[in-house]
Amino acid sequence: MATMADVARSAGVSVATVSHVLNGTRPVLPHTRQAVLDAVEQLGYTPNTLARSLVTARTRSIGLAVSAISNPYFTEILQGVEAAALEHGYSLLIADPHDDPAHERTVVQLLHERRVEGMIVAPSPEPGGLLAYLRRHRVPAVFLDRLVGPPADDGPPLFDQVCAESTEPITGLVTHLAGLGHRRIGLVAGLPGLSTTTERITGYRLGLAASGLPFDERILVHGDSEAAGAERATGELLRLGSRPTALITANNAMTIGALRALQAHGLSVPGDIALCCFDDFAWADLFSPRLTAVSQPSRDIGARAVRMLLDRLADPGRPTRTERLPCSFVHRTSCGCPEERNPS
Repeated sequence: MATMADVARSAGVSVATVSHVLNGTRPVLPHTRQAVLDAVEQLGYTPNTLARSLVTARTRSIGLAVSAISNPYFTEILQGVEAAALEHGYSLLIADPHDDPAHERTVVQLLHERRVEGMIVAPSPEPGGLLAYLRRHRVPAVFLDRLVGPPADDGPPLFDQVCAESTEPITGLVTHLAGLGHRRIGLVAGLPGLSTTTERITGYRLGLAASGLPFDERILVHGDSEAAGAERATGELLRLGSRPTALITANNAMTIGALRALQAHGLSVPGDIALCCFDDFAWADLFSPRLTAVSQPSRDIGARAVRMLLDRLADPGRPTRTERLPCSFVHRTSCGCPEERNPS
């Protein structure tokens, strides 16, 4: 196996120069840098990142703690995080907290013990243990998707945060369905305690108010952000004496659960009940009918979280910030609108 000394001999430079080229720790003349890179390629040299971390006290690694990694939304966030991390020379360590506060605290500690330089976390509904650990150990961190409110003194958030807009897009779905004549519009909301759940319920109620429709708590149910919970909750809605004529699901996993419940009750979309969903996904366009949805900028959220974390590592004293990225409305046919035909 080639060593750094072998690279130095082949390139005709010192070992220190090779180190500066590979680590970017000092400017090197372009022709010298190219000679080193050519030698690295020719010899097949692979840097020993473990040894480097022992010398520099830096691992160039980021911890990512995100629940439901199998969810297409979080999978796309992961792709955005990974691409941005690799672009900046960082590797990724991944853990799934399962939206359980105790397990969340455990996996964050495990990531910290592996000496990650910072963390990107989608917090659980009860993030008190997470916050205490990150603050106590002064771990640089960015929260994504789910926001954590400011401290009790109403000061700025304790950590940088990035997410998609949640309130306005749900308001838009409600007003769209109301504009189609629906007067009983149900919502299958997410896991209580998550900021995304709270904000989407707020958007739902604002949409009802903007459309002159009353709020009926019986047709707002919680699917707990997963398919099985949404199937159960949708079943409850469908057993009401006056069931909704339109339904909004607050994430893609719950859309699957709601569709299962509708099928089990022999109801068609949109013939018997209109359906809109928050979260677009790759196969939403393949359903019959095609699903009208709000699309989140998932990969951009992941990439932005990495950039915010790197900014924090470069300047630990900078003020914290919260960024919200806009969503887009993907108009298809499950809402009851006719198929849009391309002009011939």
